[in-house]
Amino acid sequence: MRQALIFDADDTLWENNILFERVVDDFIAWLAHPVFDYAEIRRIFVEVEEANIAAHGYGSRVFLRSLADCFARLMERPVGAAERARMDEFTAVFTSGQVELVPAVADVLEELGERHDLYLMTKGEPTEQQRKIDASGLVDHFAAVDIVPTKKPETYRQLIGERRLDPARTWMIGNSPKSDIIAARAAGLRAVFIPNPYTWAHEHAELDPADDGILHLTTFAELTTHF
Repeated sequence: MRQALIFDADDTLWENNILFERVVDDFIAWLAHPVFDYAEIRRIFVEVEEANIAAHGYGSRVFLRSLADCFARLMERPVGAAERARMDEFTAVFTSGQVELVPAVADVLEELGERHDLYLMTKGEPTEQQRKIDASGLVDHFAAVDIVPTKKPETYRQLIGERRLDPARTWMIGNSPKSDIIAARAAGLRAVFIPNPYTWAHEHAELDPADDGILHLTTFAELTTHF
């Protein structure tokens, strides 16, 4: 039976958060704080980042803002011009115009598209997400692409209504427990969880092991044995 498969993008189709993790590591090493160790600085950065996400949304520009705010909090002074330039160097990786696909993505999408209807839904800053979509070379596999500010149950309900999809035959496929799996299940969709070791800390959440509406896979390539 033909089904609707909705794919997350960042850290499902291509690597993303590992880039942010590397920048945070470089930032902490460069900071060389005289008192706080790595773990404490990471904790403070996450706290600052959560506040900025709530106020300003997602994306590399908000991430850069969080670096600057974390610097000001830890060093007890504003970011200077030289320091701002250094942070811009850290975040240049986000505008490189390239993405690193996870293994087998293109071949799997090609095969699945012969049997099912494929959709892409990603959250974040529209221009930034569109750049990654274009760079991926995957857009032709999808019947439609949606870039949304956040993924909540109502986001999925709206998508289902707009695309006239049957929730019972629609699957959300992603690596983020909070926004890809739990939110989709709350909206009545089924879900496929494919973990990524670098999944963003803000997306971590416990999944219900008794929920038979969630399919747990180890790799993206395994999708073709189930769909």
